[in-house]
Amino acid sequence: MLVIAHLSDIHIGGSDRSVERADAVMRYLDALPYDLDAVLVSGDIADHGLAEEYEQARKLLTSRHPVLVCPGNHDVREEFRRVLLGEPAASGPVNRVHRTDAAVYVVCDSSIPGQDAGDLDDETLAWLDGVLAGERDLPVLMAFHHPPVTLHSAVDTIMLERPERLADLLAGHPGVTAVLVGHAHTAAATTFAGRPLLVAPGVVSTLRLPWEGATTLAGCADYALPPGLVFHVLDDDGRITTHHRVVPV
Repeated sequence: MLVIAHLSDIHIGGSDRSVERADAVMRYLDALPYDLDAVLVSGDIADHGLAEEYEQARKLLTSRHPVLVCPGNHDVREEFRRVLLGEPAASGPVNRVHRTDAAVYVVCDSSIPGQDAGDLDDETLAWLDGVLAGERDLPVLMAFHHPPVTLHSAVDTIMLERPERLADLLAGHPGVTAVLVGHAHTAAATTFAGRPLLVAPGVVSTLRLPWEGATTLAGCADYALPPGLVFHVLDDDGRITTHHRVVPV
């Protein structure tokens, strides 16, 4: 059995409380009496993609647990790489593989520079196909920012474009156990390409849903609700269970 903490959309620099909320979540995770296999932060690390935002995020996301990150639509690849990852600045997609003793995490870049919607471009899909072809022994968890299916939320207007390309690719790689995303600022669970699709809640805010009175992105963010996260538990037989938590600030 392995346990993963999954959070998303910390948006450092996006509000006065963004740092406080992210810090509360990370302190909660560090205080757990259990060693997590990973802490996954699925995008929108910074709000404006500025170096100083990533510098603050780098300090906040330091943990006794392994921390994995991917870019979102608010992130800027060059500064994300240079400041947050300590790598040379480059404009190509930020795609990475992380291996632990229990699982393989394939973390992809679904951002389109300068746009809010997402896409897994040809370079990323070719890279992903090659990585998945070589993984046979451990369960594989795939992560990126933009949901590839309709969530009945205001973010449906800026979701992952061309999701059928990813679905076709995953059809040839049955070892992918689940797909983990963010972007929606609300926890959700559905399916994609025959796999669980698990959406992390937002840390900086929660987006109200249409039946809660929010039909467009403008003005639908609720900053009063506490930050949230989910724990994904993967059993030895490949079954995944998700638990939801909120963290007082």
